[in-house]
Parts: sequence; C-alpha cells; structure tokens
Amino acid sequence: MVLSVTLDEWSDDEIDAMIEVGGNLSANSIYEAFLPDGVSKPGPDSSNEERIRFIRSKYELQEFLKPSLRITSGKASSSSLKSNLSTNIVDSFQNPNVPQNMDGMVEFMGLLKVKIKQGTNLVIRDMMSSDPYVIVSLGKQTAQTTVMKSNLNPVWNEELMLSVPQDFGPIKLSVFDHDTFSADDLMGEAEIDIQPLITSAMAFGDPEMFGNMQIGKWLKSDDNALIDDSIINIVDGKVKQEISLKLQNVESGELEVDLEWMPLDQ
Repeated sequence: MVLSVTLDEWSDDEIDAMIEVGGNLSANSIYEAFLPDGVSKPGPDSSNEERIRFIRSKYELQEFLKPSLRITSGKASSSSLKSNLSTNIVDSFQNPNVPQNMDGMVEFMGLLKVKIKQGTNLVIRDMMSSDPYVIVSLGKQTAQTTVMKSNLNPVWNEELMLSVPQDFGPIKLSVFDHDTFSADDLMGEAEIDIQPLITSAMAFGDPEMFGNMQIGKWLKSDDNALIDDSIINIVDGKVKQEISLKLQNVESGELEVDLEWMPLDQ
C-alpha cells in the first residue's frame, strides 16, 4: 500500500487516471493479477530500492497485468499516464515527508468484467468490408478490443475490466472502423444499463451461497437497444448477464456482450 502519494503535485490527467482505476483494492486486482512465481510484494522491512523496483514493474512496465486488459483514461495516452503514475509514486517513496491529500477521490463499489463476444452483420465502411473494434466506456474510463481486419461478423471473445463508482451511469459501447490514413468511422453504438445487474447482485449478497438460478432481468423496451430481455443469473457462484444489442444510429449491426459483477470484497 502506497502511503506517500501527493495528489497536489499531479496533473489533472494523472489524477483522473488514478481515480478511475478505483483505489488500492481495485487497482491491485488489476495490476497484480499475474504475479510470477518468486515475485512478492515489498513488506514493511523492504528497502526503498526494492519498493521502487516493484512499483516500476507494476505500474510502468505492467509486468503483472493481464495482456488483454487495456485500461486507459480518455484524457491522455496510456503510455504517458503509466510512466507519470509510476514516477509520482516512486518520488513519494524517495520523499517521505510529502503530505497526503485524498480530496476528490472516487469511492468504488466493485469491478465489472465486460466480455465482448461477437458482432453480427456490421456495416461496411471501407470499399468492401470494415476493420471493426469496440470501445467500452464507463465515466472517464475506456477499454478497447483488438481490431478485426476485413470482418463484418467478428468474434472477439475479449474480456475488459472497468471499475464501478458509487455514482455510476450506463456503459457505452461504440463500434468503429479502423482507418490508417483518416479518422476512424463510427459503425454503431449502444448503452447498457447496469443498474439491474448491480441491484440483483446486491440483493442476493454472496453468490457462492446459491446454486445456479435466475436473480434478475433487464427488460427490452423502446428506450434501450436490447434485442431480447436480458437475464441475470448466478452461474457457478458468479453473477453474470448475457446481453444482445442492436447497434444504434447505423443501418445494421448487432453486438453480443456478457457482464460479470465482481464486488471489491471478492
């Protein structure tokens, strides 16, 4: 746990990026997800050199991060933020007299695993096809899938992670066609209301205490992009939701997404 970070000396972009990660529990579940054998976190008796080496590996080099999790802030590039974030944390260890200021920190309630499964009948944005990718947004957090070359029915099956604040809004999905020499073209968009999922999960508490069962539903209506009602289930001790969406503001296209709720105490 870092005790000497000074937010006052950070830029607004860096503060926003750190806030969106979601505090120690959320950040550690992401940035320490794959600690190699033989690598351990520095303890109370560790030297500054050991702490600095671990911090650079964790935040700047992202050696312990699952490769498919590309969490960035929409206000600055990820490479710049990673470097500046680790530099500020390292500087705080080297200057233990820096005062703490936790004003403006966002309180998070859990993590949301968003699995982008596949797209169907996506629109053509190039001559004969498109090179689609999906951007998932929650507040100022964004995560992105890989680009699928020349594919109108792409299968991603990629898992992205977002931190969910207490005052959350909808998840926004935007599909784009990647262009090398011009701005990427929009291929459709949709929103996911995560209130039914979180409300159902909170109502049942620890899902590992229950067998597989339906615990909630997000109903299709004229006000959302659902193709069918979306069922919320407990599956093998986890709260999950399968969602089929019709992309909006576009001629055609559908997107299949799975959500999994992960409270911070897990």
